Amino acid sequence: VWSVTDPRDGKRVALKKMPNVFQNLVSCKRVFRELKMLCFFKHDNVLSALDILQPPHIDYFEEIYVVTELMQSDLHKIIVSPQPLSSDHVKVFLYQILRGLKYLHSAGILHRDIKPGNLLVNSNCVLKVSEILLDLITDLLGTPSLEAMRTACEGARAHILRGPHKQPSLPVLYTLSSQATHEAVHLLCRMLVFDPSKRISAKDALAHPYLDEGRLRYHTCMCKCCYTTSSGRVYTSDFEPVTNPKFDDGFEKNLTSVRQVKEIIHQFILEQQKGNRVPLCINPQSAAFKSFISSTVAQPSEMPPSPLVWE
Repeated sequence: VWSVTDPRDGKRVALKKMPNVFQNLVSCKRVFRELKMLCFFKHDNVLSALDILQPPHIDYFEEIYVVTELMQSDLHKIIVSPQPLSSDHVKVFLYQILRGLKYLHSAGILHRDIKPGNLLVNSNCVLKVSEILLDLITDLLGTPSLEAMRTACEGARAHILRGPHKQPSLPVLYTLSSQATHEAVHLLCRMLVFDPSKRISAKDALAHPYLDEGRLRYHTCMCKCCYTTSSGRVYTSDFEPVTNPKFDDGFEKNLTSVRQVKEIIHQFILEQQKGNRVPLCINPQSAAFKSFISSTVAQPSEMPPSPLVWE
């Protein structure tokens, strides 16, 4: 992923390169699914595609470039940095994570890799879920029963059963932070459940009292769905929207060859550009291309001023 300037409006954006897309059928089907999802998403807490660069002639079509909003950092970098995180930070971050997940679940999409590095943030605390793609936390939850693992794959079950039996130790959550209140630990215990049928849903988690302050802070000064007028704040009628219809993955059933998928993706990108602004493309012959491909991801100093400082 590169930090680049969109020449059409001068805005800084992120440019994600998907290289060697068409090596095999599994790879190109995965990329096509990701492209379809990025173009489908319309939610403030889920990263989506702003544009896709114009592909070359299909005979030279080997990589894809996707333009997304440029975020300043990710939650992993924030956690390990000297930046202190208050309970207010935790609540507003967790609220946005669950808000994004509720939207994804309503689309019929499960995120397989929720971790701090896949949660992009700006200095105004706005968060977006990215890398829509299971780690088992046995030290906390103990070894799950066979019933709890009934939906796990054979490899995961075998891995757990080969290890030593562990007893649950959820009370240790109180020792992890001075901010571990009864409400916080109660919500964590509801979320840290192996059996998905017994685990709290994103919708119900958003209704937990622990997140009331996070919801209020987000919709008071951070969100795009509410706005301020001379007479006061106007709030949306739906704080945590869902999507309808769901994301349709039925297209994958008819993908049978690399060449077929290549042609479909090529046409899909061209259709996405219809009626939009002037298409962008990579020019390998340009003077800036060498420095472009050797550049790194955006640093905070490269970013335009944030509307809010960390609070």
